[in-house]
Amino acid sequence: MFRIAGAGSVTAARLSAACCRAVTSKQFQVHGASLHVLSSETSRKTRNGPAHRTPPSWQSVRAMASAGESQSKINYLFYGLAVLFGGGGIVYWWSRKYMRETSKDGSTSKKAAAPAAAASKEATEPVAETPVTATTKSEAPPAQPAAAEAPAEAAPDAESKKLLDATPQSYPDYEVMPEIPGHAKYLLIGGGTASFAAFRAIRASDAKAQVLVVTEEEELPYMRPPLSKELWYSDEPKLVEKMKFKQWNGKERSVYYNPPSFYVEPKELAYQENGGVAVVKGRKVMKLDPQKQVAVLDNGWEIFYDKVLIATGGRPRNIPVFERASQEVKDRVTLFRGIKDFKRLDEVSKNASSIVVVGGGFLGSELTCALGKRSRDSSLKVIQMFPEAGNMGKVLPEYLSQWTTAKVRGEGATVKPETFVKRARYSDGKVILKLNTGEEISTDHVVVAVGLEPNTELAKESGLEVDDTYGGFRVNAELEARSDIWVAGDASSFYDIKLGRRRVEHHDHAVVSGRLAGENMTGAKKPYWHQSMFWSDLGPDVGYEAIGIVDSSLPTVAVFAKATEKDTPRAVVEETGESLRSVTETEALSSAQTTEPSEVPSTTDVEPSASEKTESATDEAPAPDVEAAAKLVAEVEAENRVAPTPKEDYGKGVIFYLRDDVIVGVVLWNLFNRMPIARKIIKEGKQHQDLAEVAKLFDLHADED
Repeated sequence: MFRIAGAGSVTAARLSAACCRAVTSKQFQVHGASLHVLSSETSRKTRNGPAHRTPPSWQSVRAMASAGESQSKINYLFYGLAVLFGGGGIVYWWSRKYMRETSKDGSTSKKAAAPAAAASKEATEPVAETPVTATTKSEAPPAQPAAAEAPAEAAPDAESKKLLDATPQSYPDYEVMPEIPGHAKYLLIGGGTASFAAFRAIRASDAKAQVLVVTEEEELPYMRPPLSKELWYSDEPKLVEKMKFKQWNGKERSVYYNPPSFYVEPKELAYQENGGVAVVKGRKVMKLDPQKQVAVLDNGWEIFYDKVLIATGGRPRNIPVFERASQEVKDRVTLFRGIKDFKRLDEVSKNASSIVVVGGGFLGSELTCALGKRSRDSSLKVIQMFPEAGNMGKVLPEYLSQWTTAKVRGEGATVKPETFVKRARYSDGKVILKLNTGEEISTDHVVVAVGLEPNTELAKESGLEVDDTYGGFRVNAELEARSDIWVAGDASSFYDIKLGRRRVEHHDHAVVSGRLAGENMTGAKKPYWHQSMFWSDLGPDVGYEAIGIVDSSLPTVAVFAKATEKDTPRAVVEETGESLRSVTETEALSSAQTTEPSEVPSTTDVEPSASEKTESATDEAPAPDVEAAAKLVAEVEAENRVAPTPKEDYGKGVIFYLRDDVIVGVVLWNLFNRMPIARKIIKEGKQHQDLAEVAKLFDLHADED
């Protein structure tokens, strides 16, 4: 390992290229990393270019030398001398001398070997620890020969001149570079949506930023929502094999955010003059040292960082009955989360006679509808079970949950509410499930979709705080856990300045929090106040969007209207061209992020007779049918907030979730492009005695004849 002082100068850059070439061309092994150019500044954070790779300590070089390798001893010798004397002159002299005195077959002459042996004898442990002083410089044996011999050298040959004229940009010898950089200005842990949003924000603020992503998966950053939605509705198997899908409007799209050509190789990242993003796949960060600002990987490699983002997401939660089951049962259980799980379940569904989905939340209901649709053209039987009274019973009011359950059954699945598995065993190639009802079900495969556990393994080893109530890394309103450490996405327990401490497990939150963390990593210092939304589609014809705290245990008030052909997920994708509906909504609000919450227009000061004021408050909605909306809300409130009967056909509507007469959550049922209105209502945090005025803003009857 060699170090050259004075990074940033052309001379140092040329020397680094020359020395690196001299060593590698003669079969020398460069241990741990390439030749490093070190800045003369004391702060590691100010390095540029190749200096972004932090070399191993001199102790590690000494350890290699003590192993008995002659090449390592020479490396150790010159490493120590470079540190002792400032490095530039001695390394330059040695590289020139070595190139001249080494034969074509790579053997070193006795003339070159003797000084090396003599110098090696004097290069002991105290040398590297001795402070650099005028006395030590004058006493160092190799310094004088370097000064004496350099002037007498003949002009460099053509090959040497070519090497000396090279620069790191024109000549980085990638063959000797480590596969994983030793330093990253911006290190992102996790390769999901939050990391994707973060590196987009970082690159937007710092155009030449070099960003390193480390992910456990063997995949480039990709979007998860299509894994339980559109991918299952494709009639083109070859398209799915390439992880491409057709949106509800028929437009083809890949689940990957960017093509492979967008990313640079990790070993080349430090040499990208205009910055870039590199992804290290299949590696896990085991520990962070906040004081030394270093991340330790599962293979022992250390990456020094300036800023780091933890976006580790979550892992699928299992249930005890399957955790205790035999290995034969476990082999037939899928905890659905990523691309690997989708591919496995896709293959199973083509050959199995039955699949049981355990879980009635967003993911479980979406997968049940998707598998149910596939079962129409095959002999596959799909069964869904959950302990709640209806699908998405923890989110939707009971009457709407019952309606949703009927919708799922209509997709071809058998739904068993208030049911859970008590025991699971294996018999004759089948999984036998004993239910709380006493019934036994024989199935080929089980899908468990009961939520996530945030990945917080880093916390204990890294001195980071975990939220005992909500789970996840505990961070402040700026998403910062410790100095220069941010957390975003599913793993973040953040302080919402409007709704208090929260943890959210949805795509849009990953986008919003990842972007905010990326901006703050570049110095923005913005608090989290944007209310992220989430959505779920039960196929192309029924879907909903939600924001805030949507808990079925809270009192609710709902207003419904007759749906039109425009009130479906398929229609909204055809209109916007975007299947990830949060993307369209989020990008539209990107400029609004700079607006303070206090500047948001009030939605409760709307006068019924002033349609122009209503338009102003909604930003983009046309004047609503005030009388019709007021009549519907009045009818609901007149019944003491008794919900509509389950027999109704809930075409489209808005459901308000209340806490002390304050709207804390909103569900828009088959009602799209109204999320900015709901967001403003929640941001105000005011009490609402007359919800009729609030309902007018959503313009439920805009598309009716």
